[in-house]
Amino acid sequence: MDRTPELLFYVNGRKVTEKNVDPETMLLPYLRKKLRLTGTKYGCGGGDCGACTVMISRYNPITKRIRHHPANACLIPICSLYGAAVTTVEGIGSTHTRIHPVQERIAKCHGTQCGFCTPGMVMSIYTLLRNHPEPTLDQLTDALGGNLCRCTGYRPIIDACKTFCKTSGCCQSKENGICCLDQGINGLPEFEEGSETSPKLFTEEEFLPLDPTQELIFPPELMIMAEKQPQRTRVFGSERMAWFSPVTLKELLELKFKYPQAPVVMGNTSVGPEVKFKGVFHPVIISPDRIEELSVIIHASNGLTLGAGLSLAQVKDILADVVQKLPEEKTQMYQALLKHLRTLAGSQIRNMASLGGHIISRHPDSDLNPLLAVGNCTLNLLSKEGKRQIPLNEQFLSKCPNADLKPQEILISVNIPYSRKWEFVSAFRQAQRQENALAIVNSGMKVFFGEEDGIIRELSISYGGIGPTTICAKNSCQKVIGRHWNEEMLDTACRLVLDEVSLPGSAPGGKVEFKRTLIISFLFKFYLEVSQILKKMNSVHYPSLADKYASALEDLHSRHHCSTLKYQKIGPKQHPEDPVGHPIMHLSGVKHATGEAIYCDDMPPVDQELFLTFVTSSRAHAKIVSIDLSEALSMPGVVDIMTAEHLSDVNSFCFFTETETFLATDKVFCVGHLVCAVLADSEVQAKRAAKRVKIVYQDLEPQILTIEEAIQHNSFFKPERKLEYGNVDEAFKVVDHILEGEIHMGGQEHFYMETQSMLVVPKGEDQEMDVYVSTQFPKYIQDIVASTLKLPANKVMCHVRRVGGAFGGKVFKTGTIAAVTAFAANKHGRAVRCVLERGEDMLITGGRHPYLGKYKAGFMNDGRILALDMEHYNNAGASLDESIFVIEMGLLKMDNAYKFPNLRCRGWACRTNLPSNMAFRGFGFPQAGLITESCIMEVAAKCGLSPEKVRMINMYKEIDQTPYKQEINAKNLAQCWRECMAMSSYSQRKVVVEKFNVENYWKKKGLAMIPLKFPVGLGSRAAGQVVSRELRMPMSNVHLRGTSTETVPNANVSGGSVVADLNGLAVKDACQTLLKRLEPIISKNPKGTWKDWAQTAFNESISLSAVGYFRGYESDMNWEKGEGHPFEYFVYGAACSEVEIDCLTGDHKNIRTDIVMDVGRSINPALDIGQIEGAFIQGMGLYTIEELNYSPQGVLHTRGPDQYKIPAICDMPTQLHISLLPPSQNSNTLYSSKGLGESGVFLGCSVFFAIHDAVSAARQERGLRGPLRLNSPLTPEKIRMACEDKFTKMIPRDEPGSYVPWNVPI
Repeated sequence: MDRTPELLFYVNGRKVTEKNVDPETMLLPYLRKKLRLTGTKYGCGGGDCGACTVMISRYNPITKRIRHHPANACLIPICSLYGAAVTTVEGIGSTHTRIHPVQERIAKCHGTQCGFCTPGMVMSIYTLLRNHPEPTLDQLTDALGGNLCRCTGYRPIIDACKTFCKTSGCCQSKENGICCLDQGINGLPEFEEGSETSPKLFTEEEFLPLDPTQELIFPPELMIMAEKQPQRTRVFGSERMAWFSPVTLKELLELKFKYPQAPVVMGNTSVGPEVKFKGVFHPVIISPDRIEELSVIIHASNGLTLGAGLSLAQVKDILADVVQKLPEEKTQMYQALLKHLRTLAGSQIRNMASLGGHIISRHPDSDLNPLLAVGNCTLNLLSKEGKRQIPLNEQFLSKCPNADLKPQEILISVNIPYSRKWEFVSAFRQAQRQENALAIVNSGMKVFFGEEDGIIRELSISYGGIGPTTICAKNSCQKVIGRHWNEEMLDTACRLVLDEVSLPGSAPGGKVEFKRTLIISFLFKFYLEVSQILKKMNSVHYPSLADKYASALEDLHSRHHCSTLKYQKIGPKQHPEDPVGHPIMHLSGVKHATGEAIYCDDMPPVDQELFLTFVTSSRAHAKIVSIDLSEALSMPGVVDIMTAEHLSDVNSFCFFTETETFLATDKVFCVGHLVCAVLADSEVQAKRAAKRVKIVYQDLEPQILTIEEAIQHNSFFKPERKLEYGNVDEAFKVVDHILEGEIHMGGQEHFYMETQSMLVVPKGEDQEMDVYVSTQFPKYIQDIVASTLKLPANKVMCHVRRVGGAFGGKVFKTGTIAAVTAFAANKHGRAVRCVLERGEDMLITGGRHPYLGKYKAGFMNDGRILALDMEHYNNAGASLDESIFVIEMGLLKMDNAYKFPNLRCRGWACRTNLPSNMAFRGFGFPQAGLITESCIMEVAAKCGLSPEKVRMINMYKEIDQTPYKQEINAKNLAQCWRECMAMSSYSQRKVVVEKFNVENYWKKKGLAMIPLKFPVGLGSRAAGQVVSRELRMPMSNVHLRGTSTETVPNANVSGGSVVADLNGLAVKDACQTLLKRLEPIISKNPKGTWKDWAQTAFNESISLSAVGYFRGYESDMNWEKGEGHPFEYFVYGAACSEVEIDCLTGDHKNIRTDIVMDVGRSINPALDIGQIEGAFIQGMGLYTIEELNYSPQGVLHTRGPDQYKIPAICDMPTQLHISLLPPSQNSNTLYSSKGLGESGVFLGCSVFFAIHDAVSAARQERGLRGPLRLNSPLTPEKIRMACEDKFTKMIPRDEPGSYVPWNVPI
């Protein structure tokens, strides 16, 4: 076949033709590198984060309709775009032309913080509005289900979306019978004077209206082309690969006959990730385009036939339509399929993936295949030899040769029969996150009675996620045919199914006992569902379900969110142009939303630029026997490969007390340890060469992964830290009770949306070097690069325009990567770019420290804790990094809000064979605080008191002293606690929750309230507002530039919640210097403008530049004496959260959270509230769903958003209420404000303890007494297994040591 001369498609209304197209090129790199449209971001490369969302539009010449849909550019081969129109964020609006209402609203509603995810969010909303100009709230949350954000906590993004909706701002859930909008919150009067409740931090009336007539039109040329062009196969090819796009069924069959092994690709959502992440290579790909027979929809008398080429989103719409029109008894299967289609992946993937692709790929955790398998569905196949039908059954799903497609066959369509009268079908799934997450276990179940006698005529049960393929419990089903639908049958069926659907203890994916429990929990749910329907159909014949069981059938997830925000009033004396205290939009907000904000990897390529990629260790603790670089060096485009030998005497940097090496010398100490760096002309070439580096290892002993193993081998970093106050040993002698316990807390991945990125450019003279890098600590990068290049620091300029999220993760490891990249740039005299892929980033960089906390508490009958002896252990990983600091901060902050008169706390950083863990928002406090709160929970249970009572009795009173003898005024702590109690109606809701728990056996609610005392003051939040206030000029005159070591040679690290304090006070200092110089000019011309005054100053040769500096707060801590003044001030707060759990699956729903924070005087309430919410949602993820999995060999399994789940929109509390205390206590901080970046993370544990409360209620009802110890994160697995019942007792258990587990708890 002849090659097609050129690929033709449109991008943002402009024609793009590509003559020598490489079929391996994806749309994302093409947009970013070739067309220089960098608004579309790289976030994960697997279609799971939504950062690369674009809109694809296609014209159908038969229906004469244009279809717009969202898609992940990282998975779209450009060859598949022939005749399509692509719209990126730049195409819908810009600051140079006009901004689009979506862009304006997401910016003005404060829906951007780091801004990296914003273009993807904008495009998801934009595409929805192109199809539905007045969407419902359901459509909105659905459209954003495939987009992740790590900063905002989603509430402001939803607020922006709601401005396009027809409906009111009500959450429409009426949880506990109360609407969130009825007279304030809970129908209670407003609280403190000096605050105002305002649900809006923006003025809706100012927004541009949405005018659908102003959108880009679909290019007429593409319409004409679709209508008139001769139908013939398009062929594109490179040296490695050929791409065929047949446009008729005949051509498709010819190609499949000629290339039987070639995959048929429609959306590339299955083949794409395999190629990218598993290294699969296909020399030929067949991608059918607009073949009518693949998109058929036939309503026949016996069921529905759907074309294999229909996207899952189209299937969802078709089924929704059919369910509306047909009687319920006929649509049982369609309703079950719809239930799964709503949560399957995100909107982008559903619009790309085809029904046929989903079926044929036969993923073991496919949501639809188990259902289709029980539904007697058939597959219509076609080849040159003719037609054939095969059943979609277990043999097909397990790829048995006699039940599968032949290599030259194509799946044309799928027949899905109608259900019959007395036939019932149900779908079940449980995942780590409710939406856009692969199921841990899913299931399709169908029963047919034939008539109303309740005797089983047919039964089919299929499971996904259990084995390498979908498993059908055929024998078990056979054995219960002819039996009555009753408890006895259920009991037999559970035992039979457990026997048949067996799962080895070492099964991939782990969670083995949880999976076994889900197998029968789902069966029980099915039994209840069918029993309830039978009862409705014939109430005489069938016993009614126990009322307490009915809630087991209700869905947990209400979709609509509402929020109220209460912030401080502006004083009447404040100048109208003074922006301090007003909700001001992020200065880059509009640029974030238009894609014009430039991040490190958005910078254009420099002439002769090289790309650097790392080769990392595959062993946790081993000796490097040999490294063979020969094959890698011979590959095209490879310039150099650098090892520790090349760096020789500059291969290390002294950090604190430990010297850390950049590249491994003779030994590796963790999987992910940097071994060598490959330098090539392009990223693709560097990555290919890196795979060809051959390293021979010899494993060493011991391999230490866990804290327990480190304790056993006495493997610790020095020094041990200790804090003591009062006399602990004496206090233990006088208390009423003593208890001992421990809690384990897993780590957390930073998951900043922008991965580690840098570009190092040699200046060409005087050995000067420019380092453009995404970091929180430019000065450190400057120092480490200067040291590596043996240059004075003034020859290295470090520039940071903006950072796409960091949370503590872009400091020291960034320095290591920058040092190696700069060495390469210096060696070759060429610019070098290094951007880590998501999987590399997660493997190499480490995250939050896993912790083990042990406690011994002595307390009185009334709950007062008089003695507390604690041990903290953190898993530091292979090198020190900041692990001792983390231990120190944990010890200094472990008291949280409580006064313990006698306290001893010791801390150790454990040296293990994992990538080094590092700073992370909260810096030790989220772990240390959880240990203390767990101890309080146990004390409360032992005393028979509510945890809130025990918290109150132990809380700091107004003027007090901390364990390190620093004075504290905790007046605002008590005020936050009281206000949170009132705002959340804690007492009334506690009664409602208890009543719910009495009435429901399989669902439980929990309520918890947590106080917060967060010390701040370790050694561009509001800088614009500071300039505006100090210089008394409007915000529009203020422009902020990126930070650089050229302008500020010794800037502090941005972390520890003190960025606004340090930078703001430095800006204030500079402004005051300027004003002093300008005072004579202003006094002579008081009515002049800034322009006039600046001109006069120029004429009089008065300098208009000033440098301000603020060195940071004075802090000191003497660890020998255990006393000091380490902190400048304290942030106080309280949070109350309510959850509901499903005891059968371990699922949970966040019903409502109320947060009260003491922020001092808020400089920008929109920003303060954004920081609180973002930190809270991140903390909620830490304590519930974010779970890192390591193999017994120390290999990280969770290397991307596909396996590691951060909170998505579906995880937001249905109701979120935030209140800022009125201003109080003037302090020497910036305008008496307080830094809030970190403190809110800990409040996420209010969700952890609410779940704890719900699990406690379930256990009590089941007669399980004794202390309940739950470790963090509280995943569905831990919740389900803690709610012990007859099903958890029924499952088989493996003897520890009798198998090798898939993962080890770290």
